[in-house]
Amino acid sequence: MKPITRDELVYGFTPEPGLVAVEHAPGETADAMTLFIRRDGKLTTRQEPFAPILWLTKPDGLKGFEPAPEIVRLAGDNPFRVLARFPTWAALERALGHLRKTTGRAPSDPGAPYFVVRDPVQQFLLDTGRTSFGDLLLPDLNFLFLDIETDCDPARDFSNPDRAEDRILSIALADGRGWEQILDGHELDEKTLLKKFVEIVRKRDPDVVAGHNLFKFDLPYIATRARRHRLPLALGRDGSKPETHASRFTAAERTVAYSRTHLFGRQVVDTYLLALAYDVSHRALENHSLKTVARHFGVAAANRTYLDGRAIAPAFREDPAAFLRYAADDVRETAAIAPILLNALFAQSQILPLPLETVCVRGTAAKVEALLLREYLRARHSVPAPEPPHSFEGGYTDLFFEGLAHDVHHCDVRSLYPSILLREGRNPRNDPLGIFLRLLEHLRDFRIDAKKRAQDPGLSPAAAGRWDALQATFKILINSFYGYLGFPQARFNDYDLAAAVTEQGRDILRGMVAKLRELGAQPIEIDTDGIYFVPPSGLEAAGRDRFQADFRAHLPAGIEVEFDGRYPAMFSYKMKNYALLEEDGTVILKGAALKSRGLEPFLRDFLREWLTLTLHGRAEEIPALFAARRADVAARKLPIAALAKTEMLTDSPATYQRKREAGGKSRQPAYEVALASGREFQAGDAVAYYVTGDKKNVPVHANAKLAAAFDPDRRDENVPYYLGKLDALAKKLDAHAPETAEPENDQPTLF
Repeated sequence: MKPITRDELVYGFTPEPGLVAVEHAPGETADAMTLFIRRDGKLTTRQEPFAPILWLTKPDGLKGFEPAPEIVRLAGDNPFRVLARFPTWAALERALGHLRKTTGRAPSDPGAPYFVVRDPVQQFLLDTGRTSFGDLLLPDLNFLFLDIETDCDPARDFSNPDRAEDRILSIALADGRGWEQILDGHELDEKTLLKKFVEIVRKRDPDVVAGHNLFKFDLPYIATRARRHRLPLALGRDGSKPETHASRFTAAERTVAYSRTHLFGRQVVDTYLLALAYDVSHRALENHSLKTVARHFGVAAANRTYLDGRAIAPAFREDPAAFLRYAADDVRETAAIAPILLNALFAQSQILPLPLETVCVRGTAAKVEALLLREYLRARHSVPAPEPPHSFEGGYTDLFFEGLAHDVHHCDVRSLYPSILLREGRNPRNDPLGIFLRLLEHLRDFRIDAKKRAQDPGLSPAAAGRWDALQATFKILINSFYGYLGFPQARFNDYDLAAAVTEQGRDILRGMVAKLRELGAQPIEIDTDGIYFVPPSGLEAAGRDRFQADFRAHLPAGIEVEFDGRYPAMFSYKMKNYALLEEDGTVILKGAALKSRGLEPFLRDFLREWLTLTLHGRAEEIPALFAARRADVAARKLPIAALAKTEMLTDSPATYQRKREAGGKSRQPAYEVALASGREFQAGDAVAYYVTGDKKNVPVHANAKLAAAFDPDRRDENVPYYLGKLDALAKKLDAHAPETAEPENDQPTLF
C-alpha cells in the first residue's frame, strides 16, 4: 500500500472540497450515502455506494449468518483481526443481533469479540477517508440562527410546552449576514407562526441551524407545540421531520442530559453546550446564559434590551415594542457568539471523520480514536481491545499561598504531556503502526505553521482567523493525546505509558517550583501544567527578561514554557479556586467554590463584591458592604429573586414521591414545594423557592415556598435563616484575610 502523506494522515486521504453534510440512504439490496457539497455558493448532491463494516476477533464469528458478509483478514497481531462488510445497514444490524445471541455479549461490552461504529455517517467518513468542508471558511456556510420566546402563567416560574396556555410568542431568525425576521405572535396565531417557520427554513435552506439552549429548550418546545397543532415539522433537506434521541454532554464536572436533534442534510449546533465546553479551559463565565456569554465576548450591543425571564410574557402584552427589541437582540447575540465558539470546532471537522454537529458534542478521547481508527482501517491492520482500567497517580497540583497577592504572573508549560511523549518517542504498546506519535508530531508541526500563518500581516482578517482557528484546534487535539492513553474505552489506551508520562511531568513541575524559589519568586498555585507566582520585587523589563531566561534555562530538552499572563492582583481562596484582577479592572472568578450555583443570588453578589473590593485594594470598604447587605436582609428590602434558589426537576414530582416512600430519596425542597403547590409540575420544569419561618435553623424542605407564590405585601422570608447564611459566608471569607504575598527574598508572611 502506498505510504500515507502527512496531509493525508491529518486531513484524510480522500479530499472532498465543500462537503457540508452526509446522509445515509438505505436500500433493499444495497445502501448509499448522499453527499451535500457547497462550491461557489451553490449546493449540489450526489450519491456514493456504502457497505457498512464491523470488526471481529475470529473469521468464524458469523458462521451460519445469512447473507454471509465479505470477510477481510487484517494484518498484525492485535485481537480484532477480521473485518466483515455488509451490503446494507439493515444486514449489519441483523448480524449484531446474531452476535449478541451467539456470544452473550452486547456490542457495548468491552469483552465482546466484535465491535462496531454505530453511526453510518461516521463509518462512511472513516472508510473513505473524507472530512468535512475542505477549503471552505466558516462564513461560506449558510447559517440560520433561531431563538424563541414563550408565554408563561404568572403564577408559575417557567414555561412548559405541555401546558396549553404556554404558547410560542415569537420565533426570531437571522443568518448572521444582515437578514433578520421575527415571526410575531401579535400578528400570527401559533399554528400559522410554526407553518411560517417551516417555510422559511425550507426556503433559506441552511447548512447549519444554531441557537442557544437549542436542544433543551427551543427545538423540543417547537416540536411539542407543533404536535399539538398536528403540524409536520418538515425541516430536513428532504422534507423529513427532526430526528431526536436522548443524549448526555459532559464538560469537566458538569453533565447535561438533553434531546439531541438532527435535521436531514443539515448540521444542528447548540451554542449553550459550546459555551460549557469553552468554560472548561477558560473558567471565565459566571454562568452560561446567552447574555453572559455575549458580554464575555464583547458582542452585546450597548443599547441591548434586557428583560427578566418573568417579564417577557407581560412585555409581550403590555410593551410589544420592548418585547420585539428583546427578541431581536437575543437572535443577534446568538449569531455573534456562534462563530467565536464554532471556529475551532469547524477546523476540527476538516480533520476528523465526524460531522460538525458530532464534533461539537463528542469527547476529545473519541476524536483521537477516530483519527487512529481511520488509518488502521485504511492500512487494513488489526485493531486492539481496550486495556482493563487501573489507577495511577495523576498530575501535580499544589497550593502554596492563600490570600491576596499583587503583580501575579502565570507561566504555562507548552503541551507538557505531549512534549514528554514526543521527547520519549513512545507509542502505545498496541500501536504497531506508530500512528499515535506520527499524528501527534504532525499536529504539533501543523500548529506551529498555522500559528505563524495567523500572524502574517498580509492576510485578510478572514484568512488570519482561519489559521488562528486551526492552531487553536490543533492545540486542543494535541493536549488530548495524553488523556486518551488513560481513557478506559480507548482501544489504543496504555495505562503504563500514561503513568510514566505523569511521573515525568510531576518531576518537571516540582523542578519549576524549586527554580522559581531559587530565583526569589513566590509560587502561589500549580495546576497540572501551569504556575501562578509573584516574581522577585523590583524587576524592570530587562530584569524580567533575564529572570525568564534563567528560568527557562533549567528546563529539560523539548520542554518549553510560555509566560502567558500578568495580573495586578490575585486572591487565592483554596486549591483551584481563585479570583484574578485584569489590567482593565475586570475580575475573573475561577473554581466551583467561588462561582457556586448552589448559593442564593444575594450571596453570589456579595461574594463577587467582596472579591472585587479586595482585589482593587479597597478591603476597608468590606465591613460597610457587609453591614449594608445585612441591613437589607433584616429590613426585608431584597427582591425575592435575590433570595430564591432555582432547581430543575429531573423526575416528575410523582416519581420522586414514589422513590421517597420506597426509601430511595431524602426530602428535597424543590420537589416538596412542587408537591405542596397543588400545581402540575413535570420533569424538566424549573422550581424557584425561598425559605420561610422565623428561626435560623429550620429544615429547608419543610419551610420552602414557591417564589411565584411570594406576596410582597405580606413578606414571609426567613430573615434569621438568610442572615445566618450571609454571616457564614462572611466568616469563611474572613478566614482568608487579604494579606499580601511578597517574593521570597526573606520568609514571607502568608497570613
